[in-house]
Amino acid sequence: MSNKRNPQLGLLGRWIQENNELVNKWRQDGGGDASTPDQNQTNLRWCCSEFHKLLRKIQGIPPLADHTQLELTVVYNACVCSTAQSQFSEAELLLTQATERALQMSGYNHDASDPPVFWRTVFKSVENQANSCVLNLLCLQWAVWLATCQLNTIQEFKDELFSLVEALSTGLEDDRRNKAGGKSSAIPLLMMDPRRLSELLHICTLIAQGAERLSEGQSTEALSDLQTASSLPAPRTLVAHTHLLSGSCLSHMSRPQMALQCYRKALETDSQCTCALYQSMLIYRQLGNTQAEIQALSLLHSTLMLPCATEPALPGTHLLSPSLMLRSQSLSRLLSVPSTLSVLHSLALKCVLHGRVSEGVEYYLDLLASLHSENQHAVQVEALPLPRLPELYLEAGAALLMAQRPADCMALCDEVISTTLALLPERVVLEEPEKCEAESRGGAEGEDRGEMLLWAGAAYLLQGHCHSHLKDWKQAVTHYTRCINLLVRVRFKKRGLQPQVPSADMVCKQGSDLCILQRLKGLSLAGRGISFSQTDQLREALRDLQLSLQALPECSGAGLWCGEVLWRLGRRSEAAACWEKTWSLTTQSSEESLSVYLHEPQTGPLLDSTALRHRIKELGPITY
Repeated sequence: MSNKRNPQLGLLGRWIQENNELVNKWRQDGGGDASTPDQNQTNLRWCCSEFHKLLRKIQGIPPLADHTQLELTVVYNACVCSTAQSQFSEAELLLTQATERALQMSGYNHDASDPPVFWRTVFKSVENQANSCVLNLLCLQWAVWLATCQLNTIQEFKDELFSLVEALSTGLEDDRRNKAGGKSSAIPLLMMDPRRLSELLHICTLIAQGAERLSEGQSTEALSDLQTASSLPAPRTLVAHTHLLSGSCLSHMSRPQMALQCYRKALETDSQCTCALYQSMLIYRQLGNTQAEIQALSLLHSTLMLPCATEPALPGTHLLSPSLMLRSQSLSRLLSVPSTLSVLHSLALKCVLHGRVSEGVEYYLDLLASLHSENQHAVQVEALPLPRLPELYLEAGAALLMAQRPADCMALCDEVISTTLALLPERVVLEEPEKCEAESRGGAEGEDRGEMLLWAGAAYLLQGHCHSHLKDWKQAVTHYTRCINLLVRVRFKKRGLQPQVPSADMVCKQGSDLCILQRLKGLSLAGRGISFSQTDQLREALRDLQLSLQALPECSGAGLWCGEVLWRLGRRSEAAACWEKTWSLTTQSSEESLSVYLHEPQTGPLLDSTALRHRIKELGPITY
């Protein structure tokens, strides 16, 4: 900035020139669009310091009416810089002090110690004088209230604040007419266009209030605010927010189809409105439209993978962005979207569970590749709450087996086993309700020994399924046995009782460690029993299949093969009864809530229920 100023200018002229040079230097340095955020902050700090120095010069003399416009303009510029740096207390104090001085010069009584009374006095003074400089300060006070989530204060002055938009527009037109008749250099410049800022504050306020009402269950009132906001001039990202939140209101009002229309409008307005895709996916899930849910997940993942496009702000509002104004927790929750990797995991799992196995496998492999990329640590943190890495390996392994890629499945299982097996204790106690405690010390820091044992057991189970798929019955028996040998190390402890061997009659919560243990035990015994049946070791097969049904009564594979073994042993009435009991079990979609590696295998030897029913028919009436 040049230190040479026109010596012919008076004190007021020199101060106006100094103010304008600061504003012009800020614009020349990028006006908030410098090459790096650090450079922007450096420029801001410098400007803020210089405006405060200038303000001290101006306020070093008694207040003069001729200096009012300049003083309030410099205050405005200094407060814009402070607010842009989130120095809200400093900005608010400066605004209050400057407005007090303006009221003194206007002859108004005031009490700054009572903010509501003070600001009502300010609004009244503005109504009577239409002072555009004071309007500018009111606009900034509005911005501070909004940025600090003082929505109750904004609500108290809602009518006055919303009238600022029109008042500022009228005031600026008057300023333009005055400029046309005089020298522009005599007009102190502003860091930010107040009219544009007031428009931004108007829509941001309606969005923030709508989000707050929605979180409080006032969906109808919130919808009214948001529909008003959707027609206001604003960046397309904010208009998309209004459609998005309107959709959330309609969803809470049990109008899913209308909510989907709002989400569609949000996406048409801003193609990168990821939250609209996410909320659409949740509604499709609620409606049971799985294919639409998968499509929405796929689009969401693709959009999250795109580089973030920063939309140009409204002209004259670079310094105070919408993100600075929209800081409420209610809004953050409503706009939150899972991480890219969490979405990829959901997409992979949904595809596997709903008949699109080959797609699911590719998504799982992409997920594992991302987790092993150079930015592994950052990705892991960002991806929470993903399942733990061994669980992801097991899920991917199960998907690979479904896709008839047993060798790849076994390779992933080997990874799980190699990282957990050496750390497993000789004995594990599962404590009520879901806590695991190893009775031996040591091992990987922070690792839960009980979970590690279950992961290793699941890996052996999957490898048993792989060998069964390949009809390598000896190896299948070996791996199912390894799974069983791990599981027998576990004891379950109820409160006040000694640890005991887990059994099927123990009530276990879906997804708990005890439930997983029982499923692993039932599936591994079933697998080994079926493998024994393939090598005509029928008595061993019958023993394992009956033990499987004790551990996991709903295991349909064990039930059907138990009947088959009984039939081969000549116990045909028992076989028929076993089949009938298995078919009578209600088929529920309870498996979908379980990890995919805990599902019954769809590969390996299967029995045809039609042929079994034909055998029963030929057998005649069953006598029990």
